[in-house]
Amino acid sequence: QVQLVESGGGLVQAGGSLRLSCTASERTINDYVMGWFRQAPGKEREFVAAISRSGAVGFYADSVKGRFTISRDNAENTGYLQMNSLKPEDTAAYYCALSTTTSSLRLGISDYWGQGTQVTVSS
Repeated sequence: QVQLVESGGGLVQAGGSLRLSCTASERTINDYVMGWFRQAPGKEREFVAAISRSGAVGFYADSVKGRFTISRDNAENTGYLQMNSLKPEDTAAYYCALSTTTSSLRLGISDYWGQGTQVTVSS
């Protein structure tokens, strides 16, 4: 059973940056596509970004394209989400997830989920 722990959330002003981390308990994350989702109060969970097993290819929601960058370090069992030019509408709980395929991950079908880290962007 893989456990995922997110960190790096916090309160930031609009235009600022945060870097989220997601560390896995097992040294097998290279077997999975890794992704990030977010959920704001009263809204459904939405896909943010995903990265291939090797880290060579990233996929992004249109709402974050050009501002967020997903990356991973398989040797450290850790994935990252660099968030720049943050906007108040980015405020949400952010979750990382692992899945066997990109298509399933983007649909929110995941083998493992983290507990989430809160990101709050003030205007």
